[in-house]
Amino acid sequence: MEQLSYTNEIYRTDPKRVPFLARIFPGLTFYRQFFGVILDASAKAKRGQYDDAEWCRSSINIFRSLENIGICIEITGIENIKKIETPCIIIANHMSTLETVILPIIIHPIQKVTFIVKQDLLEYPIFKHIMRARDPVAVSRTNPRQDLKAVMEGGVKRLKNGISIIVFPQTTRMPSIDPAQFNTIGIKLAKKADVPIVPLALLSDAWGTGKYLKDLGKIDPSKSVHLSFGEPIRVQGRGTNDHEAIIHFIESRLEKWRAFQSPKP
Repeated sequence: MEQLSYTNEIYRTDPKRVPFLARIFPGLTFYRQFFGVILDASAKAKRGQYDDAEWCRSSINIFRSLENIGICIEITGIENIKKIETPCIIIANHMSTLETVILPIIIHPIQKVTFIVKQDLLEYPIFKHIMRARDPVAVSRTNPRQDLKAVMEGGVKRLKNGISIIVFPQTTRMPSIDPAQFNTIGIKLAKKADVPIVPLALLSDAWGTGKYLKDLGKIDPSKSVHLSFGEPIRVQGRGTNDHEAIIHFIESRLEKWRAFQSPKP
């Protein structure tokens, strides 16, 4: 199975010539490839054949499809995942669909991983078979008490089985981080399970949010994609300071990336 190749623990897309049609119709070119991958993955999941290797294969195929239309991807801090010897909680901001489909090939070859997702995704046409095959922790987002119980019980179970968990604490996808909407459920789970947290900052608005179908937004190759993993954190006390440190890490990375983000010629 193909994996990402890092130089000094940094991944950057190699410059390449983008085909003419992909330059003119980047969204059409990408979505044609994307749905090919998703339909194949869904069919395998329905047959019970969508294992870890297939999940990573789908993820890297989508990763390469993004690069092939001219989107540059940079990943830093991967050593902070590699040096952890136990499962962990990865707490990230949530900006677009992009991170949910490329994170498996970034993380899973190092740490087996799953997501905390909305229950609705387990009923979503086509995608539901894929999501169910990955055994995520499902929450309603309508009953906080019930959701907390589901995360504490389901999360601890998966962590004990050696599976790390990706948490998007924001209730909605946002172009920036809103501390008021950045909940502490990941902090609570890490404390209960006694596992480290790895903060993850990401800038992924190259894949926009759609007006009618939010998963199918504009694809903009003029925007680069950035992901940065921070130093592992062990929750201290109630985790208030740790929560603030995670928010600061993400905010500072977003500020830095946006300051240097410039349109391609």
